[in-house]
Amino acid sequence: MTTVILAAGYATRMYPLTENFPKPLLEVGGKTVLDRLMEDIDRIDAIKRHVVVSNSRYLPHFKEWAERSDYDKEITLLSDGSTENENRLGAVRDILFAIEEEGLDEDLMVLAADNLLDFSLAGFVDFFCEKRATSIMRHREPSLERLQRTGVITIDGDGRVLLMEEKPREPKSSWAVPPFYIYKREDLPLIREAIEEGCSTDAPGSFIAYLAPKRPVYAHLMEGTRWDIGSVESYERVKREFGE
Repeated sequence: MTTVILAAGYATRMYPLTENFPKPLLEVGGKTVLDRLMEDIDRIDAIKRHVVVSNSRYLPHFKEWAERSDYDKEITLLSDGSTENENRLGAVRDILFAIEEEGLDEDLMVLAADNLLDFSLAGFVDFFCEKRATSIMRHREPSLERLQRTGVITIDGDGRVLLMEEKPREPKSSWAVPPFYIYKREDLPLIREAIEEGCSTDAPGSFIAYLAPKRPVYAHLMEGTRWDIGSVESYERVKREFGE
């Protein structure tokens, strides 16, 4: 299994803090957000290498980060060629770019680089190995406003995804989907097919919305808490919480 870490966004809501510096390399509690993620996934035996997809503006910062990193698994850095928010590829196209650029032909764990977790993703990998099908995560979200800003799924009694919608105006459940995915190798060719058929490419969950009616997709119950750093205010709040 290879990890594809999505780090090509421009975090415009956090300007000027991130105008010339990538959000995943901001520090929380003395470590970068990305390092907190890497320290976990690098220890998972099933994962053999990491591919980090950045953009042209931020790539030098990721190169500096990689040079001072000391992880066991190989790290490959890619630039998707974009230079500003207006010409960004979007998450789904970045995933396809990584697959084609590196010739990836194995199960892929796809992760957003700007999230903090208080649990290991090892349980998620175990879930995928048990189901042997593309897998996502789910958690209960009581807030209608938040559900309208994220992916929302309905599932059957076995946890199979029946429907996924990105940012629905009228959510059909309270199961929210964080940006963590494991794609089965056999499902990877459908990413290009989805794009060619008009699948939205901005949010990574858009591909799951396309895939779920065609192939088995299962949803793993999130094992702990996730912090999404989406604004300067949320970043300052997370720093206070980790400092305490």
